[in-house]
Formats: sequence, structure tokens, C-alpha cells
Amino acid sequence: MADPLYELLVPFFDSAPSSRPIPSSNDPVVTSYLNSLLTLPLSSLSSSEPQALAQSLHSNILSIQALSTRSNKSIIATADHLASLQEALPLLRKETRKLSDGIPTLDSEAVRFSTKYTRSAENEVLDRRKRALLMARNVDRLSDILDLPTLLSSTISSSSIGGQIMGTTVNYASALDLHSHIKRLHQMYPDSGLVGSILLQAEVAMQEMTISLIASLRAQNIKLAAGMRTVGWLRRVAPELNSGTKSNGPVHDEGTLGSLFLVCRLANLVSTLEALDPLRELAEQESQRRLQNPDTASNGNIWSGGQQTERYLKRYIEIFREQSFAIISMYKSIFPSATTDNVNGGDLASKFLSFGLKTLPPERSVGKDDPFGPLPSALATFPLHLVQLLTETLKRYMPNIRDKASRESLLTQVLYCAGSLGRLGGDFSIIMALLAGEGSEDGDDDDDDDDDEPCEWAEVMKKHRILAGRLEMLASGATSADHKAPVERHYRPL
Repeated sequence: MADPLYELLVPFFDSAPSSRPIPSSNDPVVTSYLNSLLTLPLSSLSSSEPQALAQSLHSNILSIQALSTRSNKSIIATADHLASLQEALPLLRKETRKLSDGIPTLDSEAVRFSTKYTRSAENEVLDRRKRALLMARNVDRLSDILDLPTLLSSTISSSSIGGQIMGTTVNYASALDLHSHIKRLHQMYPDSGLVGSILLQAEVAMQEMTISLIASLRAQNIKLAAGMRTVGWLRRVAPELNSGTKSNGPVHDEGTLGSLFLVCRLANLVSTLEALDPLRELAEQESQRRLQNPDTASNGNIWSGGQQTERYLKRYIEIFREQSFAIISMYKSIFPSATTDNVNGGDLASKFLSFGLKTLPPERSVGKDDPFGPLPSALATFPLHLVQLLTETLKRYMPNIRDKASRESLLTQVLYCAGSLGRLGGDFSIIMALLAGEGSEDGDDDDDDDDDEPCEWAEVMKKHRILAGRLEMLASGATSADHKAPVERHYRPL
């Protein structure tokens, strides 16, 4: 019924260009309105229906006006967006198509990245990143390890500057602890180049410490405690110096350290004696005057020179006695087992006798397979060198002294020096016979002097023995009534 009615009304629709488009018959509103018209009577269509349509039109106009007033801005914005939507939709379609085309490439790259940087496979880049992260986490530890050589060098330098101050002990001990820590690190990480380079720097610093310790052994007036500490540090710093040599006999536990200690103390002794060079030069001048006037003594005029030589020899013997006793006694205290080792006494006994040493070393068994025999302790031959140093000086300058009292005083001083070393097993008092024989060989001595010189040293030894016996009796607490005269022993010159 609606379609014929719609067809009847079509010619009456406004077909002007500016009017609204013709409504469609399929529009639900149009269909509903046509159905409602069919239910109205004919009188209503001509009377009330136009009024109702006019009233509805007026209400709609008012509503539209109110809406336009209330939503003016929104409507304008919506219109603008609607206008730009025509350009945005094609652009969106184009970008969407491009994104759709790039998804396979993105997927393939993602698969390649995950395959390349997976943790299960070895990768150089990942390894570098892991090492970088590990280094970043342990940067404080690495900084502490890198500071170890500098800390070790500063500790050793402060110890060297401090000398024999009490803080030196703490500094050297700290340096040894640091070196031990570095060596433990190298044992734990032997393949680490960083730890290896730090160990090399530490070894250089420990060589400087060894040089400083050896130099401290040459210091003046070194005490026993300081010497023992220094040798103990050297044993830890340079263990190769402490390695004894074994040759079918006992091993000397002092190793090379004993020889090093004696050489350093001997250098100190020589430097101390070199401080007497002004007196020695004066003694040399007296020697030259004596040699330039060889006929002075032969004419019966006793040469009155030799005062400067006497001063030089007295000071020389005094320094020699103090230093030689200190060196040997300190050596025996630091290396006690070295003094108890037996040495080969065959050829060594003749050397002791040639220098007038009365105490000979005991015999030592020598292996048959070793043609050279076991090496003796460093102390076995050191007194020989000391005695040779003294005898060369006495033989050179004793002929300058012609005053009997002065010569006896010097010989007595030599006897005291020999007795001092005799307490340590190196008595060389018999060497005065060699001095007297050497003095009789000078060209300025006549035959009477040759006969008198042996009597001079024998008389000095006799007086010395008598005085020593009296001192022993006084020390033993004997009373004067019970004193017995000491037995005088006459010695035949060699």
C-alpha cells in the first residue's frame, strides 16, 4: 500500500536544485509516515495534518537553532576534520600498505638478530659486552690491584728514607706482605696479562728493596737487632741468596747471605779506615823521609820521627779491633749454625799458621766423589783477610817508628786486638814475630837492629802475658796472700 501512495506523491516533491534530495521509498521514516497517513481519515488529511506538519517543522527549526548555538565550535571543528579526512584517509591507506610490506623484512631481521646474538652460540660482540659489564662491576677491585705496584714502591721508598727508624720495620713488613699478595694473585690467575705486568713491576720494586737492604748492611754502627732484621728481610726478599750449597757435606744455612753480610761489613770497615786518610798521608810523608835518609839510623842518630805514623796506627788498630770484633760476633749471632759446621782443615791450617792464627778449625770429612771438597763457611776465611789487611798496614808503617816505648805500645795494642778476636776463635798474636822479621829486612837497619827486634816483640808478649795473668787472678777473687807469681813463658822467635 505504501508504494502506490509513494508513487502518487513523487510528482509533488520539490525538485528545485537547491532543495533537499527526494527521499527514498526504502527510508524507514518515509515508510512509517506513509503508513500513518493511511490510518487517518480524509478530513484529517486536509485540516489537522498540515497544522501538525507545520508545528513539527517549527519545533525542528528551533531545536536546530538551539543546537547550532550550543555546539557551534564543535560543529566547526567537526566540519574542518571532515574536510581534512578526505586527504588523511588516502595517506593512511598508503602508510598502512607500506607497513604491511615491511613486516616480512622486519620479521626476517628479528629472526637474524635473535639467531646471531643468542646466548647459546659464541659471539665476539657478546663476549666484549660481557667483559665490559664484568669490568664495570669490578672497577673498584681493578683500581685497587692497579695501585698495588705504586703502593709497594712508595712503601719501600719511605722505608729507605726512614733509615733505622722504628717505622722502617713496619714499612718493610708491609712491603713484604704486599709482594706476597701479588704473588698469590699471580698463582690464582697465571694467564692474566694484567696480573703478570703487576708482578713484573712488583719484582722491580723488590729489587730496589733488596738494594736498599744491602745498602743498610753497610751503614755505620749497625746494631745486632737491626742486622738480624735486615738479614731476615733479605731471606724473604731474595730467597736465592739463602740457598746453601751441598757437596757431600752439611749445607750452610747462611748460603750467600753470610758472604754478602761479611762483604758489606768489610766495606763499612774499609770506608771507616779511609776516613783516616789525612793521618795516613802524614805517615806516608814520614815514610818518604825515612827512605830518603837511609843513613840516619846507621850513623848512630836515632831518627826521632814517626809521631804521625804512631797516631795513625793507634787509631787504625783501635778501629780495626772494634769493627772486626763487632763483625764476627754479629755474624755468629745472626748465623749461629754456620760457626758449628766443620771445614776441611788440610790446606786451610797452613794458611792460618802463615798468618799467625792459633785457633785452627776442626777437621771435616770430605766426600771422595768431590775433588774440590765441600765449600767452607764464609767465616772460615774472613779472619784471614782481616788479619792480612792489618798486617799489610803494620808492615808498611811500623818501620817509621823508632821509639821503643811507642813500638811497645803499638804492639801491646795489637795483642789486645788479637785477644779480642781470640775470644771469637781468631787469635793472631803470633803474627808479631812476622812483623819483627819484616822490619829487620829494611835496608836502613843494621845487624844490631836485626838482633834486637825479636827480643822486642818477645818482651812485649811476656809483659802482656804477665799482665793478663794478674788480671785473671784479680777477676777470680783470689786474695793477695794467696797470689802466686805467674809462670813466665819465653817464646822463641819464629
